[in-house]
Amino acid sequence: MSAQRLEQLREDVRARAENRPGVYRMRGPSGEVLYVGKSVRVRTRLLSYFRAQRGEKAAEIIGHAHGVEWDYVPSEFAALLEEFRLIKRWRPLYNVEHKRDNLLCFIKLTREAVPRLLVVGHVINDGAEYFGPLRGRQGATEAVRAVSDLLELRDCSSDTPMRLADQSQLFRQQEDPRCMRGQLGRCVAPCAGGCTSTEYLARVAKARDFLNGLTDEPLSLLRERMSVAARRLQFEYAAELRDRAATLERIQAELLQIGQFVERLSFVYTVPGHEGEDRVYIVRRGSVREELTPPRTVQERRALENKVSEIFKRPQPKTIGLRAHEAQEVLLVARWFRLNPEELERTEPAASFVADGQQAAH
Repeated sequence: MSAQRLEQLREDVRARAENRPGVYRMRGPSGEVLYVGKSVRVRTRLLSYFRAQRGEKAAEIIGHAHGVEWDYVPSEFAALLEEFRLIKRWRPLYNVEHKRDNLLCFIKLTREAVPRLLVVGHVINDGAEYFGPLRGRQGATEAVRAVSDLLELRDCSSDTPMRLADQSQLFRQQEDPRCMRGQLGRCVAPCAGGCTSTEYLARVAKARDFLNGLTDEPLSLLRERMSVAARRLQFEYAAELRDRAATLERIQAELLQIGQFVERLSFVYTVPGHEGEDRVYIVRRGSVREELTPPRTVQERRALENKVSEIFKRPQPKTIGLRAHEAQEVLLVARWFRLNPEELERTEPAASFVADGQQAAH
């Protein structure tokens, strides 16, 4: 960018921007959004870009910007939510994965005709189910391997052709399994007609139920194998199975703890705003379902109660698995309250707002 253009942008910020919470956008030469950011003091934050040194990310961003825009919001929490939503909407070039935490991982149940369990570092909006976040990729990987082996699920690549048994009218010739696991009987070999779609999806359902804490079947299978190995005096193998069982128990307990934490992120949250622009957020299982202005009259209070009642009475399965768009927002909200625990004092149970004295479910 020319020095003249850079100076024009700086003068525009100096003349118009205020030091209040907001979200800003850097636009490229064709109007495309290059970067979305937030700040509790927009003017100060934007001017800092013009002081950035060569080689810094801020200098690179402002160097490619042909326009700077900003919108004010009532509070830091509002800025956090708006930044998140704009990044999801535009996927700007310079916004690499939103608030990524490289220490965390997820167990992913893919959305495929023949699903797989994977360990991934972040969630994307692909319709899959994500369980986590978990700390420690090694333990999660061991757990996924154990569950896949015990339930005989495939772990091959997504482009491996599937030849399910109920496709026999198309693929009449019996094929050998395409991998060693299938040949050893550790996979039902959907690639070679080893099972029907219904049979395979029943095994997937057991994996999902285990990750949701609804069944211990994989652990029961492991313990049975441990018992057999011990009776056969295969003590080294029994010890290996014991370690796998311990890993599965730990991962399931960690997932259940996360699920309980998400359940606790259900409340009505009142946030003071800039110059009295307060907001009320209805949060259910870590997801912001509604944003309203605080009630000032009896009628407005009744409207809020009705809205809370409506949101919390909607049927919602109590599972740990989350769709990607849910997981991202839940992580965002959870991180906010983890970093700002005093904000929990501004929350009230949904039951306090439910109309007609009826109880709300989490």
